[in-house]
Amino acid sequence: MSSHHWPILLSDGELELRPLRLRDRLKWNRVRGKNREWLQQWEATLPKVTVGPSAAVPQLPSFVSMIATFNREARNGRSYSFVIWKGPNLIGQITLGGVIYGALRGGHIGYWIDQEFANHGYTTRAVEILTRFGFDQLGLHRIEINIRPENAPSCRVAEKAGYLFEGTRERYLHIDGQWRDHVSYVKENPTVE
Repeated sequence: MSSHHWPILLSDGELELRPLRLRDRLKWNRVRGKNREWLQQWEATLPKVTVGPSAAVPQLPSFVSMIATFNREARNGRSYSFVIWKGPNLIGQITLGGVIYGALRGGHIGYWIDQEFANHGYTTRAVEILTRFGFDQLGLHRIEINIRPENAPSCRVAEKAGYLFEGTRERYLHIDGQWRDHVSYVKENPTVE
């Protein structure tokens, strides 16, 4: 499924989710820089791969190529990445990724929040906004949020957004330099039969 209307803006009246733009670079870099230590333990990292098409030294993309990738993936209907804004403040980022249609019709949500804005309900609201988009606009049946079990605040976000605990996935994602266990929370769209 291709999204011909990208870029899009999602909002609940106070929070806005919108695609990352080149002019956001300074704010994004500032927020990421001041939160580096706080986020590092939860951040996805790139494993070393020695075979296959991506066998190379892991390297993060530049800001420009990251935006280009986000936009290409959204236009192709595979992943929708947004920065979270509260007024003039860039307070985090959220993605509905791994979007698959056909018989599965699912995806997964990942996010991070500026520590200064944590524990105020903003992440939960961003998850709710993006979940509605996935269900109402994309017609997805199932969305997952996979969280390290040690991240109790993030587990609470999933629960408050109406996601149900499904189980544990051992060594599921490469986080902070190692393969880490995750707990999986799921929400299903009751309108997709």
